[in-house]
Amino acid sequence: MSLKVDILAFGAHPDDVELGCAGTIAKEISLGRKVGIIDLTEGELGTRGSVEIRYKEATKASEILGISFRENLKMRDGFFKNDEEHQLQVIRMIRKYRPKIVLCNAIDDRHVDHGKGAKLVSDACFLSGLKRIETVLEGEKQEAWRPDVVYHYIQWKDLKPDFVVDISGFMDKKLQAIMAYDSQFYNPNSDEMVTPIATKNFLDSIKYRSQDLGRLIGTDFAEGFTVERYVAVNSLGDLM
Repeated sequence: MSLKVDILAFGAHPDDVELGCAGTIAKEISLGRKVGIIDLTEGELGTRGSVEIRYKEATKASEILGISFRENLKMRDGFFKNDEEHQLQVIRMIRKYRPKIVLCNAIDDRHVDHGKGAKLVSDACFLSGLKRIETVLEGEKQEAWRPDVVYHYIQWKDLKPDFVVDISGFMDKKLQAIMAYDSQFYNPNSDEMVTPIATKNFLDSIKYRSQDLGRLIGTDFAEGFTVERYVAVNSLGDLM
């Protein structure tokens, strides 16, 4: 059984996708494309909130963005590996949803799970296209499927993007989806420990990074991505 989507976005933790590419997702959905999200872990090692709270927050963020579905693979936060067992988990999701585009974590970042998750998903995207790797989901043998492209969103570190997406008109929705994770981010009334992502500076940085990328391309807001291979266009007009 498969439910085909146009874009499948992976995040090591609930809120990674929202922070990295929620504006792009909201824009693509507005254009009629189907988008789903797969969280690798439940974020159980997070200093603030709890697993139960994070599930409720992820549900709220998903509703704000209007995605088609969200699943959690329940890998071990902080300790999942890029090995056969975990690759097969991701392969099953790729073959189940058969996306053309996969979005995933930053290739290098402050949190060890981000770069690790990026490589895990990227490797699984390649392996998913090998028909001799057999997977079964819900008692049904799956067909091989390889996404056309894998793009990595940018997170904590200020990586240089290979391309940017204009998200003007979708910044408010991005911020709403992020703030659905009320337990994780800046809240002056919270009595929980302040973490690097729970500061006003971090919250402000989400907007000013998008503003700066937008400035560089002559728009209000943008999100950046890195690529694993050259981005191809049919003509110069595609770059306008």
